Amino acid sequence: MNNLSYASSSSVYGLNKKYPFSVTDQTDHPISIYAATKKSNELMAHSYSHLFGIQTTGLRFFTVYGPWGRPDMALFKFTKAALSGEKIEVYHDGNMFRDFTYVDDIKAVILATIDNPAEADPDWENEGFKTSSSSAPAAVYNIGNNNPVNLLDFIGVLEKKLGIKIEKEFLPIQPGDVEKTYADVDKTYQKFSYKPSTSIEYGIDRFVEWYLDFYEIIHPSDLK
Repeated sequence: MNNLSYASSSSVYGLNKKYPFSVTDQTDHPISIYAATKKSNELMAHSYSHLFGIQTTGLRFFTVYGPWGRPDMALFKFTKAALSGEKIEVYHDGNMFRDFTYVDDIKAVILATIDNPAEADPDWENEGFKTSSSSAPAAVYNIGNNNPVNLLDFIGVLEKKLGIKIEKEFLPIQPGDVEKTYADVDKTYQKFSYKPSTSIEYGIDRFVEWYLDFYEIIHPSDLK
């Protein structure tokens, strides 16, 4: 194997307050075990690139959503609760922003890495040991929508699509969570011509259609 692409996460930015998050930012302050494991993945991949010449590309995903998503993710949980008449838990009183990124935009970059593997930067040492490149054939990229959305606005789009007012329980922010994620995708665009193109409205619409079909649920509006 000469070319490896792997999933990292926006969580590596920890408590970074400089927005948007850039791959040149420091990522040595993780605030959750999950974030620490993702940063560890990046460090191990870089070591393999240095030792064995394997081209490794880390993709820092920002809040992925869409059909066939994980059941423990927010949109999946919110949709299930709404259709069951249950309330949802909304942390930090809803004062959170996420750079929600639709799965098809993620897929486009993953496929692009196949023909565009990471390359070593021959000027790395001469340019002051840049954090955005390496003397080894290793690289990391942000894969986000470059457009943070307030969590309550996100829920509002879901409510409109379902035609349901969702009951909410507002709770404090969870330990290890952050208030905002926001991806700088300039480096990703330069390498892969990546420009996210999916709006929250379109993405949630596609997810709900998939969810109702997959679980064979009749849309609430059709029951009236």
